[in-house]
Amino acid sequence: MPSQSRRLERKKLLADPFTILVIILLVVLLTLFILYPLTMLMSDSVYSASSFNVYTVEQSADAVKELFSQASPRVREIGVGRHSVLQVPSSEGLTILKELGRSASFTYMGDLLQGDISGTIIAVPGGQPMLSPRSFSYIFSDYTFQRAFTNTLWLGFITGIAATLIGLLFAYVDVYVKVRSRVMKRLFSVVSMLPVVSPPFVLSLSMILLFGKGGLITRQLLGIYDSNVYGLGGIAIVQTMTFFPVCYLMLKGLLRNIDPSMEEAARDMGASRWHVFRTVTLPLMLPGIGNAFLVTFIESVADFANPMLIGGSYDTLATTIYLRITGGTYDTQGAAAMAVVLLSLTIVLFLIQKYYLETKTAATLSGKASRARMAIEDKSVTRPLTVFCAAISAFVILMYIAIPFGSLFKLWGRDYSLSFKWYEQLLRQDGLKAFKDSFILSAIASPITALMSMIISYLVVKKRFRGRGFIEFVSILAMAVPGTVLGVGYIRGFAGGVFRTGLLQGLYGTGALLVIVFVVRSLPVGTRSGISALRQIHPSIEESAYDLGAGSGKVFTSVTLPLIKESFFSGLVTTFVRSITAISAIILLVTPRYLLITTRINEFAEKGAYGIACAYATILIAIVYAAILLMNLFIKYFGTSKQVREANANVG
Repeated sequence: MPSQSRRLERKKLLADPFTILVIILLVVLLTLFILYPLTMLMSDSVYSASSFNVYTVEQSADAVKELFSQASPRVREIGVGRHSVLQVPSSEGLTILKELGRSASFTYMGDLLQGDISGTIIAVPGGQPMLSPRSFSYIFSDYTFQRAFTNTLWLGFITGIAATLIGLLFAYVDVYVKVRSRVMKRLFSVVSMLPVVSPPFVLSLSMILLFGKGGLITRQLLGIYDSNVYGLGGIAIVQTMTFFPVCYLMLKGLLRNIDPSMEEAARDMGASRWHVFRTVTLPLMLPGIGNAFLVTFIESVADFANPMLIGGSYDTLATTIYLRITGGTYDTQGAAAMAVVLLSLTIVLFLIQKYYLETKTAATLSGKASRARMAIEDKSVTRPLTVFCAAISAFVILMYIAIPFGSLFKLWGRDYSLSFKWYEQLLRQDGLKAFKDSFILSAIASPITALMSMIISYLVVKKRFRGRGFIEFVSILAMAVPGTVLGVGYIRGFAGGVFRTGLLQGLYGTGALLVIVFVVRSLPVGTRSGISALRQIHPSIEESAYDLGAGSGKVFTSVTLPLIKESFFSGLVTTFVRSITAISAIILLVTPRYLLITTRINEFAEKGAYGIACAYATILIAIVYAAILLMNLFIKYFGTSKQVREANANVG
């Protein structure tokens, strides 16, 4: 029977040319804009399109320069280790003493220049491609990479553990503890959601304003003049406050699914609350806690904005890759090798999280609790937990309040009189263009992502065909790809056209490429949301439309999409929010033709112009929350009707 069912499904699919066309188009797009840039990134880490032939010649350096004084391009003298190398257009007219070998770039030429070398060293562009894993041996022996890699792992572990613990405590208080104050419970809920929807670097900016050398708390209130928030401590605090809500949302659902009768049976046998938590609750939650830790770890090691803004001399892999390209050396092959290392780390962790821990969590805690849980009212438990959560909440709210005030004070740390000077400066310095460009590009990306997510979700859940697993996996793969890595991949993949052929080279440096990056970055969230929504729709609803002669396109637009319009609109707004607050994936791709809010904030914050950076951030936060408010109003008044939900439930 199953094989017969599959044959019928395949026959129905082959009779539907529209669906086949959509599948082919999706495979092409996912391959071109997700797999291809990553493939080029990995190939560029070991492959160079051109190389240098390195020789020693009898002539002196001055004689070589004189010989090519009229040539184009001019002779360049470059220091490689303790040697000086002349880059010349050819070896014609020179007496070669020895051929030292070939090198992909000047960065790796040091391997050829070992020991004492007699004669003048020249490098002639060979024009020949070169395949060599030398970039990996170079970066693994490079102190900068070693330090950045170690720093990244340390930061990931610290942030992962801290965010998971705080998220667990918030979830435990929400599910298990009776918080008498309705205001306090509402406060916990709001605070746990604030960092999820805010720009990624807002808390870093607040940290500098409140606790830096000119900080309101450290300098004005405590009289500390040498406070230093830059480095591991500052990044860890900011990332913990940013990512603990993710852990809270994940663990809250797990705690609610634990059957209270198991814990109450242990309590009836005389076990203390701590003993019950340690021997019953915690073992059931361990896969979920591991899942939350890995998600936070991946987010932490992939984070670019916070380490860039508040990292100081504490380099991470994401910032080192960026600086390797923009810092003057322009070592693209070394940056590609570092990006491959970071990509390998995040993808391995992502596969463990998705295909092992997520599955194990679902198997351990399947179904729902059999009855309502009796909330803990013991003051010895409720008071310390409530005080701790209240302290964290107050800290987060203080961090967010600092941003609008930072945009209104004349000069933070010196003059706290109110003024609109920073908003006036924002308008004078192309602020309107930055908001217009960011808004338009994000608004274009949003419906494209929402529609693609729903189509992919529909094909994955409702259709059976070869390649279904490929489409699902690739569409959520971008979740594991750090933004900086994706940016480097697009540079290597499209700067010279597809496979260096010039095809689609015109895409590079345009707004269209930025829109594509926004779509790719937001596609996993929309796809997972759509899959979850579609699995709740009973198949017989759509089968009725098929029986009446409707095709796949008609069924999707007239039956399926209206039933999941809440998920569709949620994906629309989520994409808009993620796009307008994105920085790591686009900072290497944005050109002077486009001004984006996030890159402007980063630019002004790096210069120490915190007032105008806060003005940009304040308006950005207002835009984000306005978008979320509109989404909630839309879902409230135009979402799936009560009658449709009840009909769907009755069919099930």
